[in-house]
Amino acid sequence: MSDYLGKDTFKLGFGLMRLPKLADGRTIDVEQVKKMADLFIDAGGTYFDTAYVYDGGGSEIAAREAVVDRYPRDRFTLATKLNASLPGMTEEKAKQQFFTSLERTNAGYFDFYLLHALSRGNVAKYDEFHLWDFMREQKEKGLIKHCGFSFHGDPDLLDELLTKHPEVEFVQLQINYADWENPGVASHKNYDVVRKHGKSITVMEPVKGGALAKPFPAVQEIFRAANPDVSFASWAIRFVASKDGIITVLSGMSNIAQMEDNLSYMRNFQPLSAEEEEVIAKAQEALLADKSIPCTACHYCTEGCPMQIPIPEIFAVSNHEGLYPSWDEGKGPYRIATQNRGKASDCIQCGQCEGACPQHLPIIELLEKCRRFE
Repeated sequence: MSDYLGKDTFKLGFGLMRLPKLADGRTIDVEQVKKMADLFIDAGGTYFDTAYVYDGGGSEIAAREAVVDRYPRDRFTLATKLNASLPGMTEEKAKQQFFTSLERTNAGYFDFYLLHALSRGNVAKYDEFHLWDFMREQKEKGLIKHCGFSFHGDPDLLDELLTKHPEVEFVQLQINYADWENPGVASHKNYDVVRKHGKSITVMEPVKGGALAKPFPAVQEIFRAANPDVSFASWAIRFVASKDGIITVLSGMSNIAQMEDNLSYMRNFQPLSAEEEEVIAKAQEALLADKSIPCTACHYCTEGCPMQIPIPEIFAVSNHEGLYPSWDEGKGPYRIATQNRGKASDCIQCGQCEGACPQHLPIIELLEKCRRFE
């Protein structure tokens, strides 16, 4: 394991997946991202995480405009990712992603480079396209400092990959207190596998796509009783940052207020105390009673949906209706969510969405249940 991976003491990372948008809802608000980046770096932050696919490439461009073009190269570290699972992907197109990312970011090299979202459903593509060798070759050229992959699979596959590829220096895992013992995500077991191999970890979804920033009421009550002066998100991020072997905990911050809140407790980070660990345990127990759909709105499921069904938005309607029933039983919000797009009843059960879902949700079955809103 390299010295760098064990040295970084600032445990908060700036995830560039959910950046603020302008009024049109599509264009990244780069000026706000600049202000957020300034706050982050001034506080001691260094780690910025993007990907070839985020915002159709807009995230990598925003990284250049907000960070690379404005700071010396030694003031920050940049991570990005190569996704071999996109529709119509070939070996040539997959490898070109790396060079396109270099051009978009103008970073010169990547401090951390990842093969993106590996799972049993797509890992063969990374072998077929010789991407492990390609990544190693770019490292030998000095264009990559540290090689890794992000992972959405089971512990047996993870152990197999790390055994087969000892050159990997770190793994990006989904870890949060809600998924720590969730068999569908296997956060705890996957964490143990990575540490067994002596590798470092970067963490994605510590707040579970924002769900733990505003958990359901029973969990809120537990945290308020323990400490009414801190945010719900702080419990989630500190839970992960307190684990051994963590390089950084990525927070996909969408506005300055979220950045300021995260920095308020991560600037001088203190691991959870034994008493705080007990509070988390109570919250985990309360979550077992939550019947909402644990969708993080990553939209991986919608990228290849032939019926253009807004799956995360439909699930959000269902979850909100479960907590706060509306006068029309959710039919109005559902119409808005599906306007000019596919409905739950349009699902042809092709299974593309379930193969892409990092949470391993039974999406076809859940969409069936959501037909009640039509």
